[in-house]
Amino acid sequence: MHLVGLKGRKREEKNMMMTTTDLIVEYEVLGIVKGNRVRAAHLGRDLMAFLKNLVGGEVKEYADLMTSVRDAAMDDMIAEAKAMGANAIVGIRFSSSQVASGMAEILVSGTAVKI
Repeated sequence: MHLVGLKGRKREEKNMMMTTTDLIVEYEVLGIVKGNRVRAAHLGRDLMAFLKNLVGGEVKEYADLMTSVRDAAMDDMIAEAKAMGANAIVGIRFSSSQVASGMAEILVSGTAVKI
């Protein structure tokens, strides 16, 4: 089980237990929760990514973008779970897709539960 509270995360999220597996404990299922965000890279990031594509290596500009999008989607999911009265989210799954050129969507979902 993972207790969110890593450096950089909001203090209020420390009380939300989150796991990608189902817990083998008794809990009340409150429902599915989700969060999604779509972000576009700006021209500067696209230019840097293009140049790195020529020489190879990690495209830090896109990695940073995806991290911020993922964190924002998780924040949405946690807020939805808290609004339902949950103190944990189990079975968390992430997916991503390219919506358009230079635009990425991150979707995170799980089951809000009360342990």
